[in-house]
Amino acid sequence: MDTPAAQIAVNTHAHRETDVPRERRFSTIKSPSDKENSSQVHRQFRNAHAGHRAHAGLDPTRASTGVVWTTERAYEHGFLDDPSSWANLGQGAPEVDDDIVGCFERPKTLNIAVESREYGPTAGIKPLREAVAHLYNAHHRQGKKSQYTWENVCIVPGGRAGLIRIAAVLNNAYLGFFIPDYTAYNEMLSLFKNFVPIPSPLSHSDKYHIHPEKIAEEIARGTSVILTSNPRNPTGQVVANPELKEIQDICRDRATLIMDEFYGGYNYTSDCDGTTVSAAENIEDVDEDDVILIDGLTKRFRLPGWRVAWIVGPKEFIKAIGSCGSYLDGGTNVPFQEAAIPMLEPNKVINEMKALQKHFKGKRDYVLDRLQGMGFKFECIPDSTFYIWLDLSCLPDTISDGLKFFEACLKEKVIVVPGIFFDLNPARRRDLFDSPCHHFVRFSYGPKMDVLKKGLDGIERVLAKHRV
Repeated sequence: MDTPAAQIAVNTHAHRETDVPRERRFSTIKSPSDKENSSQVHRQFRNAHAGHRAHAGLDPTRASTGVVWTTERAYEHGFLDDPSSWANLGQGAPEVDDDIVGCFERPKTLNIAVESREYGPTAGIKPLREAVAHLYNAHHRQGKKSQYTWENVCIVPGGRAGLIRIAAVLNNAYLGFFIPDYTAYNEMLSLFKNFVPIPSPLSHSDKYHIHPEKIAEEIARGTSVILTSNPRNPTGQVVANPELKEIQDICRDRATLIMDEFYGGYNYTSDCDGTTVSAAENIEDVDEDDVILIDGLTKRFRLPGWRVAWIVGPKEFIKAIGSCGSYLDGGTNVPFQEAAIPMLEPNKVINEMKALQKHFKGKRDYVLDRLQGMGFKFECIPDSTFYIWLDLSCLPDTISDGLKFFEACLKEKVIVVPGIFFDLNPARRRDLFDSPCHHFVRFSYGPKMDVLKKGLDGIERVLAKHRV
């Protein structure tokens, strides 16, 4: 079929000196480069993200994120048959056993009341909403006149559900977010037509830091909603006070700030004293400041299977977010909500965070030491989360990009997440090798130490095979 003239105009432009037309690499119509075609895993990635399939009603490009895709590839190498022999360093989950020194024991049984068989409120049960509000006031609002109440809290069935609810109630707006960041943002945001998501790349040379000046620039170009994780996935960096306060001051009365704070407990900047990073610290009025926080039991309470999370914000926002659950997800499991209440006692949480931080910082230091011993370089040491954004540019060409390194790791029964997934939908907008995230992988030190050792041993074998 002939290419329309308008598309030709997009796909070619004249060289400024020779006036000879040449193809743009930015084209979505242009065939993959020879470099892509020569790599099986690159062809596999692009084919999985192609726009057309035989079923008219199906768009498979919306079906998965990076973690799901990498797990599916691992299945092809036997991961599903014998997962215990593998090191899954791709899944963004913490270890869940009760053997971390100083952490409280999680419930092993639930007392399911007859009342909990009924439909629960889509905004969550009031006692849990009260417990969340009390926790934030105790940890982040001491001595402040404006305090959270249960009406400032909505309980949601997991972080993704919470973000989707928030997105559903946003007004027509430009929504800014930063890359690299959480892989699901792009897929979730693209579902809605009531706003336009606009990515803004952060610089590796600047340690992927979000400066207050960057926020001011986003607002100056018309962005009225800003979404970011803090601490940040996948780079393991945190924006703390006084910069965090400055960012909130810039946004006040000018933009809605949505803070994904799921990794707030994994904070290694305060000598493992249990301090949790949260923008709640800097809010002047809990009902006037357009700051929406999302967190839950998933990461810092190490209960990803419970699917209990919360959104904290101005009452007007929370009322809308609670109501839209009636047509989006139906609300959170009531017995698990009831079981979560005693976990949120403020002193109990502080002790839990102290133990958590000490344990995970120790794992971070072990992993960094092993990787540095293999020759990897780190311009910025992760000071939060349980992720390492691993730069592969020092490796031979055969394994110096995320997809090839991932493929080589699979042969050693190790799973990591290629950095390409933390870029903005790269398969549709440019050659994969042009992505600033392509020469990275995300390494999770969330699993138990024996799994980390197994995974690092596997990476050593990968390097040896490629004569590093």
